[in-house]
Amino acid sequence: MSCDEAVLWERLNNVRKAPLEPKWLGEVYSLSLSADLRKALAEQLGLLADQGWITLKVLLKQHGKQPELIHAAGLCHQPQARDWLIQQLEDGKELELKVLQALTCWGAILPSSLLKAILSEPSEAMRLAGLELLSFKAYQLNDDDLLNLSEELLNDIRERVVLATIHLLQRRDGVAISDRIAEVVRQGSKNTARAALLALGCIGTPSSQSNLTNLSQSLPNGPNRDLAIKQLTLQYRSQS
Repeated sequence: MSCDEAVLWERLNNVRKAPLEPKWLGEVYSLSLSADLRKALAEQLGLLADQGWITLKVLLKQHGKQPELIHAAGLCHQPQARDWLIQQLEDGKELELKVLQALTCWGAILPSSLLKAILSEPSEAMRLAGLELLSFKAYQLNDDDLLNLSEELLNDIRERVVLATIHLLQRRDGVAISDRIAEVVRQGSKNTARAALLALGCIGTPSSQSNLTNLSQSLPNGPNRDLAIKQLTLQYRSQS
């Protein structure tokens, strides 16, 4: 660490005693600084909301789409920053993970067509970022639309993607949702099948009970069948 960086870290560590000005943060930011320091400076700009965004726009123009500046654009929670981030998705030849992650809290305003494109990306990281966005959009969607966006994810060979999708779907109590989760029990891996059974138990509706009943009778003897019976028993107990 250079002497100059040590001074900057000391200034950042004393932010509670001496608030930082966006102008100063913009002046000391440099691509020659270490990645951790650049990130810390950018985050401080993000925390300064509208005033921080003014400086961030200048830095983005000067230095390009550096990851820490993109992250800070999301952190500042300004409509202008949101619009800039969306524009990057629409203008770019390829979707950028950092931009998606910065947009997370604005998932609700993204069109379903853009979410579909994001969730169709082959990268696991891109799909998980898309699911974060979808979690903010889901309340605007009916069950059929949500399932349409989720279908490719439920068929993903990577467990992290399937598990995250189940976690999102189990917040709904529609019949079609319960039926689709039950399919994961029959067709999924050991871990995703278990997560799907727990999700059906969590949903706790007549349709989820019906699916659990069918699974408890049709699954082969083993852990999954035992868990289906257990989840069904717990639901009946909660109703008594």
